[in-house]
Amino acid sequence: MAGGRCQQGRVSARGWLPHKRRRSLLRPVLLSQATCPDRLVLSGLRRYNGQLEGSTIANKGLRSRKPVITVAKNGPYTVAGLEHLRDSEGRELPVRPVTALCRCGASSNKPYCDGSHTRIGFVGDRDPGRVPGKVNEWKGKGITVVDNTDVCCRDMSCINNLPEVFAEENPDAASVKRIIETIRKCPSGALTYKLGSRHCQAFNREPSVTVARNGPLKVVGGIRLKDEMASSPACPEHYTLCRCGHSKNKPFCDGSHLDIAFKDDGDGAP
Repeated sequence: MAGGRCQQGRVSARGWLPHKRRRSLLRPVLLSQATCPDRLVLSGLRRYNGQLEGSTIANKGLRSRKPVITVAKNGPYTVAGLEHLRDSEGRELPVRPVTALCRCGASSNKPYCDGSHTRIGFVGDRDPGRVPGKVNEWKGKGITVVDNTDVCCRDMSCINNLPEVFAEENPDAASVKRIIETIRKCPSGALTYKLGSRHCQAFNREPSVTVARNGPLKVVGGIRLKDEMASSPACPEHYTLCRCGHSKNKPFCDGSHLDIAFKDDGDGAP
């Protein structure tokens, strides 16, 4: 294929991503037709010393707007314009103007895509036999807890922090402040709250993606999600994306990584 341009929806550039053992080395990943989130940005990519760099115009364009995550059909998450990708310890991981992140669970270079989805025949569709969850509201004197079980990723921070509230479904068992603090720790957006008639879902954080150890991608800061299934996060400000490849609610995490004992080889740690 010709290098450095999008032609008829095809991306003919190779994205260079860091090797998990030696960050000074870069290993190539082919960005296929489905991983073209932005024709303008990708058309500005050029080769420099064997690496894929964004043109000045492309980089300025990415910095001036929020990042976008594009879900490639049966392929990776392609993230454009992301400045902060962190491991489970909060350490910054390398990113490019366009970065491909694994969602099939088979990459040997996690959290980055290495093309393994093609080798294993990964299917990225939502399970048609999946039974959707429900939205429940627990009304208390000072706060109403909204529990959307359809997008729960089984993070368990709610039960671990305030079992008297979230295990018993009793919002009067703790102070409003403690309940809000706990809800803000829910990465999937399954838990939100209401104060009077105001539904509080957005927490105004900077755009970032955190790679949970042996778990999903935790997305915050209102990063836009695009895919062919028109998937829409319950909370546009924050949500979790499956990266074990076994969620029945793809692209969102449903906790299946716990069922299959998914292991990540260090979450990008050196």
